[in-house]
Amino acid sequence: MLDSSIVVFVATSMLIILSPGQDMVLVLSHSIARGSSAGVITAAGVATGLLGHTVLAGLGLGALLQASELAFSIMKYAGAAYMLYLGIKAFRAPPIDLGSSTKAKGNLPSLFLKGALSNLSNPKIAIFYFAYLPQFVKVDNAHPTEALLALGATFALLTFVVKMPIGYFAGTLSGKIQSRPAVQVWLNRTCGGVLVAMGLRLATESQTVA
Repeated sequence: MLDSSIVVFVATSMLIILSPGQDMVLVLSHSIARGSSAGVITAAGVATGLLGHTVLAGLGLGALLQASELAFSIMKYAGAAYMLYLGIKAFRAPPIDLGSSTKAKGNLPSLFLKGALSNLSNPKIAIFYFAYLPQFVKVDNAHPTEALLALGATFALLTFVVKMPIGYFAGTLSGKIQSRPAVQVWLNRTCGGVLVAMGLRLATESQTVA
């Protein structure tokens, strides 16, 4: 993975992680219901679930990237199409009503498991990994599996780094976000625009530059 790709990967990953979605709602709702510790523990569970997706995606994608150029091209175009779908969906998403979220129940270990299982059981995240990670691995990379595992682990770490403080300060942040739906709309459209741009880049980019 090129150094410039690392910068792009981290920047776009941060935007995607900040975008309101299932994991963000889970972290916020647990924190609102049970306090800051619950939000932090849930964020840790979500990040752990992403590590599970990292192993599955890394092994599967690594084998596919090494299989053939045709397989690589098919995966690229399929990933581009899905990225465009995610981008358009995010761009059009309405503000989230955090007040209607299910309240958390149980002790802190159970909240950790809820965060991890919620993430692991979500097939959309597995598909997202298959669409997103290969963009940052060169087609001639001698060790694609290792590169993909590193990317996935980095995304999981970034998820915890971003969502842990949000969970901790959710009592304050949730009220501000709910009282300013325009902020959520802006976040959704920013994330959506980034995903659409990346999908178009993925579809039109030559394999030698991937």
